[in-house]
Amino acid sequence: MNYRTLGRTGLNISEIGYGAWGIGKSGWIGASDDESLKALNRAVELGLNFIDTALGYGAGHSERLVGQVVKAQSQPIYVATKIPPKNGKWPAPSGISPEDAFPADHVISSTETSLRNLGVETIDVQQFHVWSDEWVGRGDWAEGVQKLKEQGKIRYFGVSINDHQASNAIRLIETGLVDTVQVIYNIFDQSPEDGLLQACEKHNVGVIVRVALDEGGLTGRITPDTTFDAGDFRGNYFRGERKQEVYDRVQRIAADLGISVDEMAETALRYVLSSPAVSTVIPGMRTVSNVERNMKVGDGQGLSAEKLAKLKAHRWDRNFYQG
Repeated sequence: MNYRTLGRTGLNISEIGYGAWGIGKSGWIGASDDESLKALNRAVELGLNFIDTALGYGAGHSERLVGQVVKAQSQPIYVATKIPPKNGKWPAPSGISPEDAFPADHVISSTETSLRNLGVETIDVQQFHVWSDEWVGRGDWAEGVQKLKEQGKIRYFGVSINDHQASNAIRLIETGLVDTVQVIYNIFDQSPEDGLLQACEKHNVGVIVRVALDEGGLTGRITPDTTFDAGDFRGNYFRGERKQEVYDRVQRIAADLGISVDEMAETALRYVLSSPAVSTVIPGMRTVSNVERNMKVGDGQGLSAEKLAKLKAHRWDRNFYQG
């Protein structure tokens, strides 16, 4: 496993991290706690030392599972979690006051709940689960974050940038208040390259990449005939003609690069890791087989300049979470 520095935090983290949304049983169907724990432990055995979870993943269920795994390890496992917005607005719409979403008392109480769920004394990276740059210089959220740092309850602070709004954190980054950002970045959504990644490099802010596989679309396993269980959010994400669109685009990418569709997941992860601004990518890995497949990519080897250049042409600006 190759390791990278998480920006100014100085934490040396595995370039393949663990996205723990799926194991929280919220929005995903079929995750069993037994299999989730096996997958988490196998990832750690293979060198993973960074796990991203959230208080909102199954009302703390994901955090509790992560806590079980972290407690059993002899080596450090770095944990990032997230505070849900108090007003329940996902993502943060324009015009919302920071006092409605992240008042200091909510920031503190949510963190204390996460500490109990995880069974730890300090959270390595505490993040806001949504963000709006309209909140820079407003509200008392920064005082709440600072108090948590002074009390030793969190080490570093980050934000999870709204879906497909990569530029909606650049003002915050420029203030120096944030240590990490989490953002959607993949072969289709290349918008972080339009300014966010450059700002993070300039200000030494760590970058955590989510949805690198486009909720499964970039694995090559979504076909026009794919079906999803009731309750699986991907049934809506890939509704209508979207499965056909994704399938066709993936076929074109594979043909353009001269690879098999079976190599798409590896290619998608390597595309993200080819950026020096990226600290880690956190695919969801609910099974041991997924863990073993994805962890092989964390070997420090990027894509060739030729393949990267070809992939730039496959940018696809759209938002399947909305509409």
